[in-house]
Amino acid sequence: MQTYSKTFQDLPKASIVVVGSGSAGATAAITAASLGADVTLIERYGFMGGISTQVLDTIYGFYTPGQSPRKVVGGIPDQIIQELFDHQAAIYRPNTYGAGQGITYDPEILKIAWEQLARKVGVKILYHSLVIDVIKNGDHISGVMLVNKSGLYRLMADAIIDASGDADVAALAGVPFESAQDQPVQSLTTTFKLINVDVPRAKQVKKAQLHELMASAQGYDLPRKEGSAHISPLHGVMVTNMTRVTNIDPNNVEQLSTAETEGRRQALEYTRFLIDKVPGYEKAALGGLSTQIGVRESRRIFGAYRLTRQDVLAARKFEDAIAMCGAPIEEHHAGKDTRWEYLPEGQTVDIPYRCLLPQNVDGLLVAGRCLSADHDAHAAVRSMGQCMAMGQAAAVAAVICLQNKQSLHTLSISKLQTSLLELGAILDTAS
Repeated sequence: MQTYSKTFQDLPKASIVVVGSGSAGATAAITAASLGADVTLIERYGFMGGISTQVLDTIYGFYTPGQSPRKVVGGIPDQIIQELFDHQAAIYRPNTYGAGQGITYDPEILKIAWEQLARKVGVKILYHSLVIDVIKNGDHISGVMLVNKSGLYRLMADAIIDASGDADVAALAGVPFESAQDQPVQSLTTTFKLINVDVPRAKQVKKAQLHELMASAQGYDLPRKEGSAHISPLHGVMVTNMTRVTNIDPNNVEQLSTAETEGRRQALEYTRFLIDKVPGYEKAALGGLSTQIGVRESRRIFGAYRLTRQDVLAARKFEDAIAMCGAPIEEHHAGKDTRWEYLPEGQTVDIPYRCLLPQNVDGLLVAGRCLSADHDAHAAVRSMGQCMAMGQAAAVAAVICLQNKQSLHTLSISKLQTSLLELGAILDTAS
């Protein structure tokens, strides 16, 4: 820490610091502040939302797939959805690609919705800031070091929620994890949207036909042969999830930089294919690329419990459940297709609180796709709906522990679950 001793400045201490404002972090910050905590949110971009506003336009995980969709996420996340519908910027979209019913939205409006909700409950937001180190007293994390255009800063906190997606804070704190250095992680995707589309005609192109056109296309470099294109709330706009960049370590900046370039190259190639070969796209044009390439998987921490493939496929229940997931294992591997493995019809797996509780440290929780889970379990529970539910749970846990002056490791699970249910969260314990 002496490296920074002559240059850092102190920021006012916060009760809770949330690092990263993706669907997990944004929900965590809003939840904690709505419960009365003094919250500072650190975000490296100039807007909130993470993947939800940088890359994607559909929230999955709120509903189970199958013949009778069941809502499994609720509470503070419902406020986000309501804001989108209040702005007429969202639609419910039955999904034909495997993940179940989704909520498709305008990402530009979601940027504003996240921000307005956060400001309304008093979240202090630090944009354009990146955490570069942690402050520890023994095994307890008591603060973070961050850098931005104004300089180097130290920010102390009573509790920290790592919602960075890449487990940046946990890694800096010495929490054990798995990453691309240990085994291949899921491929990365640059999403893009097309404007001036004849949407009624494009909608007539069903999944099987689109995939057949991809498979038979000559003269096009299409690494993924079963990508999707779907409607949006915007007139004449279709949004894609098609590109596939493989064998990348998202925590290696040189590899990630290469992936950004390759993802955009592929986006232009898929655009050419759609305009040339798919009905409805004849007059279309590339209308926008994701802010950054979409990362599905990077670091996964080792927590007090590690969710497994067997847990997911058996729809296992846990006494310390803090969220539910009915989504299938959806692995975007290095091949031309995607591997899907489903839970029993209509069933869900619980996400335990212990998956948010890192090993070897106190004062820290993780939320979102950096939770403690193996590769296959992660491929099921990484959906935005579950990330929002995890963020909500982490925030409630932190607030309870601060109020009772106790460790995150000694939290009363029944108290946590009761508080979550009072917020409107959905848990099997409710029955």
